[in-house]
Amino acid sequence: MKVLDLKCSHEHRFEGWFASTEEFESQLSRKLVACPVCSATDVSRMPSAPRLNLSSARGEAAPQAAQTDAAPEAAALQARALHFMRELIEKTENVGDRFAEEARRIHYNEAPARNIRGVTTREETHALLEEGIDVMPLPVPDALKEPLQ
Repeated sequence: MKVLDLKCSHEHRFEGWFASTEEFESQLSRKLVACPVCSATDVSRMPSAPRLNLSSARGEAAPQAAQTDAAPEAAALQARALHFMRELIEKTENVGDRFAEEARRIHYNEAPARNIRGVTTREETHALLEEGIDVMPLPVPDALKEPLQ
């Protein structure tokens, strides 16, 4: 398994796991390698230091193997979470600091029903919940908050 340090055209850095260097080149040429933050397929390989597994000489190979097997699953989970957040952002209206006010207007039928997102304080969130208004805090990575240029 080859672990490569990659960078997209927007300078987002990430790791890619490939069966071989040839497999990386093949996927790159077919635009199958994409940045997990912005989905850009203009990706380049970064210089990286070799990773040496010296623990097997000391009889510690099993824990290292478990870590290596878990890394692709963690990366896949991160990619799914970022995809979900991008989809959520596309399907909601950003009302910014007016979130609590707009959520109340929608709840009390003073504004058209729609999916909104925005910023509110912890106290405002608790007040909305006490009024029976369903809200869900969701931390969004900075890279997804504004459109990429």
